[in-house]
Amino acid sequence: MNVRPDFSKNRNMAETAPAFLSVWDMHSYYGESYIVQGISFNVHEGEILALLGRNGAGKTTTLRSIARMDDPQVNHGEIWLDHQPLHKMTSYEASTAGLGLVPEDRRIIPGLTVEENLQLAQIAPPIGWSIERLYDLFPRLGERRKQEGVTLSGGEQQMLSIARALARDVKVLLLDEPYEGLAPVIVDEIEKTLRHIKEQGMTTILVEQNAIRALQLADRAIILDTGSIVFDGSAEEVLENDSLRAEYLAI
Repeated sequence: MNVRPDFSKNRNMAETAPAFLSVWDMHSYYGESYIVQGISFNVHEGEILALLGRNGAGKTTTLRSIARMDDPQVNHGEIWLDHQPLHKMTSYEASTAGLGLVPEDRRIIPGLTVEENLQLAQIAPPIGWSIERLYDLFPRLGERRKQEGVTLSGGEQQMLSIARALARDVKVLLLDEPYEGLAPVIVDEIEKTLRHIKEQGMTTILVEQNAIRALQLADRAIILDTGSIVFDGSAEEVLENDSLRAEYLAI
C-alpha cells in the first residue's frame, strides 16, 4: 500500500519571533460549502508568505476571510493583527486596523483619475505612504496621474491597485493573483516593487498561481489542499522538493 507523504510536519512551526498576524482555527463557508477547514498559521513582521495550492484549495477564501469581507462567512476562529482582534471587526474596521487587500479583479473605480483613486483611499494625514512617495514607487502612475484609472493597461491597473492599498498605510498587504494576465516584463516590475516594499518592512501574503515566481519572492510558503494546510515551511524547501510540488502544485 502506498503511504501518502506527510508534508504537514512543519505545520505550526515554533518561531522565536512573535507573530505579527495570527490565524487560529479559522473555518470559512460559502453558503453550505465548507471551504477553509480549521487552518492556523502565523505571519511575522516583514515576511512575505506565499499561500499556494491548486484551484479550489481555499487560497482566495483565506485572504478574504482575513480581510473580513462579507463573503465568505467565517463561522469559527480568531484572527489577530498586531494585538488587534480582526475577527471582531467589519471589513472597513479591519482595513483601518492595517489590512490592505488587493483583489484579483483590481476594482479600479470608474470615472476617477489615478490620483483620485489614491486620494480616496489615503488616510489623512498620511503616515508612511504619501501620494508622491507612491509615484516614486510606481513612476508609471506618476506619469498618468490625471488619466482615468480604468483606461490604464492591465499592468498599470495592478500597480494602481497595490498603490491604493499602500495609501492606507497598511501593516499587512494581501495580494490575490497579482501576476495574472500580465506580460513577463510587467511581472518583473511588480516583483521588483514587492521586494522594495519588503525592504521597507512591509508584511505580505501572496496568493499566486505562478508558484515558482511566488516561491522565488517569498520567505515562507503555506500549501493548502481542500481547505487544510498540508505544508508550512520555507519557500526554499518547496523549490527543492519535487514530490511536494508535483502532488500539491502540479509543477
